Amino acid sequence: MRLGGAEIAAATGAQVLAEGSTEPPRRAVIDSSSAGPGDLFFGLRGENRDGGEFAAGAIEAGAWGVVVGPEHADRLVDAGGKSVAGSDPVSPFGSAWIFAADDPLAALQSLATANRRALGARVLGVTGSVGKTSVKDIARTLLPGRVHANAQNFNTEIGLPLTILEAPDDTEILVLEMAMRGFGQIAELAAIAEPDAAIVTNVGPVHVEQMGSIEAIAAEKAAVIDALPAEGVVVAPVAAGELEPHLERAPRLLRFGDGGDVSASEASIESAKLSALIRAVGEQERFQFPFNEPYNLTNALAAIGGGIALGAHLSDMAVRADGIGFSRFRGEQIKLADGILLVNDCYNANPVSMRAALDQLAILGGMRTVAVLGGMGELGPESADYHRAVGEYAREKGTDYVLGVGALARDYEPDELVADPGEAVEWLETHLEAGDVVLIKGSRSVGMEGIAVELQVGTE
Repeated sequence: MRLGGAEIAAATGAQVLAEGSTEPPRRAVIDSSSAGPGDLFFGLRGENRDGGEFAAGAIEAGAWGVVVGPEHADRLVDAGGKSVAGSDPVSPFGSAWIFAADDPLAALQSLATANRRALGARVLGVTGSVGKTSVKDIARTLLPGRVHANAQNFNTEIGLPLTILEAPDDTEILVLEMAMRGFGQIAELAAIAEPDAAIVTNVGPVHVEQMGSIEAIAAEKAAVIDALPAEGVVVAPVAAGELEPHLERAPRLLRFGDGGDVSASEASIESAKLSALIRAVGEQERFQFPFNEPYNLTNALAAIGGGIALGAHLSDMAVRADGIGFSRFRGEQIKLADGILLVNDCYNANPVSMRAALDQLAILGGMRTVAVLGGMGELGPESADYHRAVGEYAREKGTDYVLGVGALARDYEPDELVADPGEAVEWLETHLEAGDVVLIKGSRSVGMEGIAVELQVGTE
């Protein structure tokens, strides 16, 4: 981090009960078991335990300091045998800072914002119903300069500030994915990140059970627009759907997709790589991508739009395209015995991403195509209709066999229904044939990733 002890106290509003090193901390952590020298431990309050209870262990492991509730901070000072009331604070543990904060999570978030400002990095926010993690992964690679981005799913009110606080000192661009599970969360994350530009990948029926309607989801995603500065840029699809009315608030708007400001043509696939001519605001450049999924070309256009919004040129990004890699469980292609190809796309599932995955399954072909589909969660009262439509779509795309996993999957009207991932593994081990292409996809609550793990056993 760029902030020392006094600056941390000022940024978080925390009270300093003990002082330690004059050097700034290395990073912020919330797991005391991972705390080590140079780390600033935040004791967050959970539903069952208060992380402040573990602060002493973090300090004993060499932590730079701790931010905990007042009761835990006082206990730490008392345990050290020294009270600092009315005198200069001295750490009872020798070199650790002890901060007392009424709300350690709010302190973590405030510190992240302060560190983001101290870094002076430009920030690209990424949100949307589908594809935001892949867009983040692509942007992280394509954008020139020293780029730092969320790891895996560090995209929440806890993960996003941790991402900012672990950014290297020389970071020039922060690419920050922002997840939404309920009302007010995008506005909260945007307030922490203070983005200079924002990508909204799309809006669809994801978390509709909590939000009530797709229109409400669109309004929530659009909250990032209101966090932009006067010169900020919104990157949105040509076909924005329910998001469209909110785009009127964008200080500047870039559209991606056919007919947009950032578009692709002359696309071709060779040796599992996709080549396309990308055009953007008066420039054009051929990109060679290390993927062949059509939906990832759309994700790439969104990421390129983000780069354009921050002043990058197509030529700067095209030379980096071959290095694109994706987070786990997102369209991983794994070769099994007998020429069977496993497509592990089980990070999560909703009606939009299900269709995209089935499109890719149809392109991959094979002797047979087998879709192993778990249920899609949080779809509200129309859940059965959404599942039924996905099942119909699978057949329209020529899927040879649909294996449903779990109770919700019944509405796909699958060829076979099993109770859980364990039964799915047993079915696949006895029914797969040489040359099959198998898609594994479903909401994380179903545990579909276990199927891919079991099928890989003994194949490496």
